[in-house]
Amino acid sequence: MSSVFEGNNIPSTIRKLGIPAMLGQLATLIYNLADTYFVSLTKSADQIAAVTLCVPVLLIIMSIACVFGMGGGSVIARQLGEGRKEDSAKCLNFCVYSIGIAGVLVLAAGLLVLKPAAYLIGADEGNFGYTCDYLEWIFLGAPFIMLSNGLAHSLRSVGMIKESTLGIALGNAVNILLDWIFIVFLHMGTAGAALATSIGFFCASAYYLFCLIREEGHGNELVSLSPGNFKPEKDMVLKVILIGIPGALITVMMSVSNIVLNNYIAIYGSDAVASYGIAYKIDMLPIMLSVGLSQGVAPLLGYYYGAKEEKRLEKAMGISIIYGMVLGGVFTALFMSFSEGFASIFLYEEALVAQTSHFLQLLCFHAPLLGIINMVTSYFQALGKAAGSLGITLLRNVVLFIPGVMVLNYFWKLNGVILTQLLVEGILTVICLIMYRISAPKNMIQPQAFPAGNLEAQPEIH
Repeated sequence: MSSVFEGNNIPSTIRKLGIPAMLGQLATLIYNLADTYFVSLTKSADQIAAVTLCVPVLLIIMSIACVFGMGGGSVIARQLGEGRKEDSAKCLNFCVYSIGIAGVLVLAAGLLVLKPAAYLIGADEGNFGYTCDYLEWIFLGAPFIMLSNGLAHSLRSVGMIKESTLGIALGNAVNILLDWIFIVFLHMGTAGAALATSIGFFCASAYYLFCLIREEGHGNELVSLSPGNFKPEKDMVLKVILIGIPGALITVMMSVSNIVLNNYIAIYGSDAVASYGIAYKIDMLPIMLSVGLSQGVAPLLGYYYGAKEEKRLEKAMGISIIYGMVLGGVFTALFMSFSEGFASIFLYEEALVAQTSHFLQLLCFHAPLLGIINMVTSYFQALGKAAGSLGITLLRNVVLFIPGVMVLNYFWKLNGVILTQLLVEGILTVICLIMYRISAPKNMIQPQAFPAGNLEAQPEIH
């Protein structure tokens, strides 16, 4: 396990960790793109709009799992850097069972509030029924959606990088196949899309659990799934939650801001919602790849921090930011050059294709900035500095974005609403660079200088 993090070639280590995580995020995006593509074959703007409106709900469900997946992954990586393998196994056990319990609670709560939730996310008379159909199957699949997403992070934190990526790819393949069967042949529409998604996540979850059981059977000291070992310790639970909540809030707040955005776009009709939905999902390619890179590198940053490797930590950050900015620049160039081609994959009417192409060109300029914003956010999460990542999240999705939508809608109508994201992330990039420079460790704090389980005793690093 440790050999993954201990390589002397930092760029190579970043690629080994980042590329599988990026592919995993790409596969997750394909879950939703596949739903959108097959639903678009119905040529119904209401059904396309319904899938678009439900994306924030799906992301919120995933984000709850990230409390334990990302939070646990950060804690486990730092424990391994400090040589505390037994504690890492206990933390993994706690996270697996916690995700499963939370999934059952989300299923029950979601079905109780299904119709109010549909109205809350912006459904209207035309797409309300389709929206409820999609939400029902997504809530029924919530335990598996959460297990799949949470365990993908947990497996990466204990060095099972290949298995993490393969699980997402397996679920994705099942989802695409079932989309084709349920929507094209059985004409189930949005209900078929959501059912296919839930079954895909079920298959991924089953694969992950199989891998963990196999590792435990082979004597992997980092894996312990026995229910008898589910003994949450206060300090461990506190660490996981305090680190995981800001990570989860990134997705939750993004979903909340998207709900606000969708409600403003809905003012201009279902065609506008459908066009924006397609443009946004295409633009999610660089977003998700950037998130994957930052999440893949996060355990490495945590390991370097736990091992007191200050120079390696700073070098890994610098290289990762450069990779992210170059990646974003490539996508900006692609979208500016071929926006109509991307839009025409999902849409057939010329007016909708033209509108979607225009929206995509307005959105895509933010892509290079993601390399800075997402890496700085992951940096704070990896080091256990929850306040930093939480601050970035709140600035991005609440303090700047929601007022920005309102103001730009007033002055420039629909174009202003779409441009909000670029404006917000331009401002946030400057803030992130300042936060990182202030917080970057100059002298690595010795872990033994404070009790390992006491978060309050840990001094801030300046």
